Amino acid sequence: MTAPRWSVVVPAFNEADRLPRYLDEIVGFFDGLGVPYEVIVVDDGSTDGTPDVVEARRHPAVRVLRLGRNSGKGAAVRAGMLAARGAFRLFTDADGATPIAELKRLEPMLAAGADVVIGSRVVVDPAVFVAARPHRVAVGRVFNWCVARLGLRGVADSQCGFKAFTAAAAERLFGRLRTRGFGFDVELLLEAQAAGYRIAEVGVNWADQAGSKVGVLRHGPGMLWQIATARRRRGKAR
Repeated sequence: MTAPRWSVVVPAFNEADRLPRYLDEIVGFFDGLGVPYEVIVVDDGSTDGTPDVVEARRHPAVRVLRLGRNSGKGAAVRAGMLAARGAFRLFTDADGATPIAELKRLEPMLAAGADVVIGSRVVVDPAVFVAARPHRVAVGRVFNWCVARLGLRGVADSQCGFKAFTAAAAERLFGRLRTRGFGFDVELLLEAQAAGYRIAEVGVNWADQAGSKVGVLRHGPGMLWQIATARRRRGKAR
């Protein structure tokens, strides 16, 4: 079997309504490219039939990885990334806030030698458009400021759910990941910086979607606690 050039990991918890449109977008994009690929939808203990709507498509490049129970976004992305076989590996949110075609902005950075490429809603680029509610923008800036104080420097937007990795970087970083919840991105990036990986950040088109599973006000304190815990673990491991 030909190894895929790209693996796309989509964590999904009760996404039966929002996922099908984005899944069709992903498949259409890669079928149009004509390169080997795989899509791994990681079902994080859904109760709404999410795995069934994925399997109903019967596309040979798409498969479901079922977790036995709801384990958190970090755990779901980790499972998908470690099950992936692609030379390059992307995780993206099931709501499709970032169009899959934005991958064309990330891939050249990987080809140029980056190990990790972050899609960003903050990096200024006149060619991209970010549609976000003002209060989310304001609270997000405060969250990113707090994250910088906790040790992650030089990254403008740690939380955008559109990140790409080389296979080697993905296997090392996700193999060591311990944060199971929404704060996992920062642990990944802290580990990447400590490992000396080259990290690039690229502006991407992004549009706020209805039905978000995470709110910075609702989940922010817990995310900061997860990040602080991850930083303490790293300190003890040195």
